[in-house]
Amino acid sequence: MTGDDTMQLAFYGVLLVVIGGAMVFELAGRGGQVLRQVMLWLVIFAGAALAAQWWMDNNAPRQQVLDGGRIEIPVGRDGHFHLDAQVNGQAVRFMVDTGASSIALGPADARRIGLDPDDLAYVGTAVTANGRVQTAPVTIDEIAIGDIVDRNVRAWVIGGDLDGSLLGMSYLRTFARVSFEGDLLILER
Repeated sequence: MTGDDTMQLAFYGVLLVVIGGAMVFELAGRGGQVLRQVMLWLVIFAGAALAAQWWMDNNAPRQQVLDGGRIEIPVGRDGHFHLDAQVNGQAVRFMVDTGASSIALGPADARRIGLDPDDLAYVGTAVTANGRVQTAPVTIDEIAIGDIVDRNVRAWVIGGDLDGSLLGMSYLRTFARVSFEGDLLILER
């Protein structure tokens, strides 16, 4: 759960307490009616929250792969750029990280693309925001982003609790141009 998710949950909790408290105060002494009203408001609140979440998820700008090897990645709600790729035929969502020197796969993503993190040789170390972690060098058979396909790509599997995967500079350097246009990250071959 991210900080934004926690703040959103806290907001909904406070809103629920305020509405619920007002309902209980207004309907005190009318037991069954109070319970029905509280349940009705809970259903209305849950429906509104789900509808808002669905709308935000379906109306958020998405990455676009355009002709000529241009990829446009909008900034996410968390302030980071997230790139969706097919890695060894499996969908992987990367956070673009110019502070990472290479591609870093989290254990769950490594498993999904056919690598067993338990069978890798963790011979390296990396310094992350969470401290030092063990790393295992691997070769990714194929990374595809739309029509852009790269084969035999060097990467590292992180031996710690990396939530997700990072797309670092070793891969970003394969693009002729990496730039920002407002809230878009532009990658061009």
